[in-house]
Amino acid sequence: MIQNPAHFYRGRFSVAPMLDWTTRHCRYFHRQFSQYALLYTEMVTTGAIIHAKYDHLTFSPAENPVALQLGGSDPAQLAQCAKAAEQRGYTEINLNVGCPSDRVQNGLFGACLMAKADLVADCVKAMQAEVKIPVTVKTRIGIDDLDSYAFLCDFVQTVNEAGCQEFIIHARKAWLSGLSPKENREIPPLDYERVYQLKQDFPHLCMSINGGIKTIEEMQQHLQYMDGVMIGREAYQNPSLLGYVDQALFDPTRPIVTPREAVEKMFPYIEQQLRQGVYLNHVVRHMLGAFQGCKGARQWRRYLSENAHKAGAGLEVVEKALSFVAH
Repeated sequence: MIQNPAHFYRGRFSVAPMLDWTTRHCRYFHRQFSQYALLYTEMVTTGAIIHAKYDHLTFSPAENPVALQLGGSDPAQLAQCAKAAEQRGYTEINLNVGCPSDRVQNGLFGACLMAKADLVADCVKAMQAEVKIPVTVKTRIGIDDLDSYAFLCDFVQTVNEAGCQEFIIHARKAWLSGLSPKENREIPPLDYERVYQLKQDFPHLCMSINGGIKTIEEMQQHLQYMDGVMIGREAYQNPSLLGYVDQALFDPTRPIVTPREAVEKMFPYIEQQLRQGVYLNHVVRHMLGAFQGCKGARQWRRYLSENAHKAGAGLEVVEKALSFVAH
């Protein structure tokens, strides 16, 4: 029996960075389900952190452990942002080498960086020189025609030699032209065996697997071969799954957290955010999937969708929506 989850790799279970989804409000909600999950921010570009008037590093310490995912390819700027994030209390810095969108490619970051392993190595080295927290890399198994196993091994080897000890591998290649980001999450076939082989060939590295993972049973299967599992859309669209994670993957004595418990634990946070001028919908839009598969889930979603955006909407909207869900 596991008494101390710290014995586990920090990324044994994590929720993926998802643009427009894994905001600070989303992460706070997910934290109500799991004490031990490693939560990732949306990808934030170095330019946004350095130049924007809005503070892109704002988060609550209650969300921790939280990893900041950075998008960029300028070693000095990445180092500056990593240092700022460490000072703010983030527990990990992650470099995005997996996003295939055109906007990302034009900025020379994301999946196109797989073709520039030496540059990625320089970025990692620059960040590690500024911070004590882990610097990790999230990548694909290949891009375009650069999709051989030897190419993937060379990439990991080069970045590892710069000091990176932790990789999250999305088990699909990415097509940088011809497919949208959504299609790149679905059309290139999953190749879990290639990721398993990578872990086997680099046993000294911590590696997590990502892509298409939807159930606790699938997570447990992957953990027979990998150090960690990362899930994305399933965690967002069906967050009740997170309520089983602590018991199944960390500590069998931990209770399962129900969606109703997680929602009710959000009440003080929602009231606090409303006092600070945050609109109710900015928080609860991330909670719409809480009761997926439960009686009353449709009414919950509909009531929140129709009322949370209205001027002056408060906690009473969430309480009313909750009344439609069966106990």
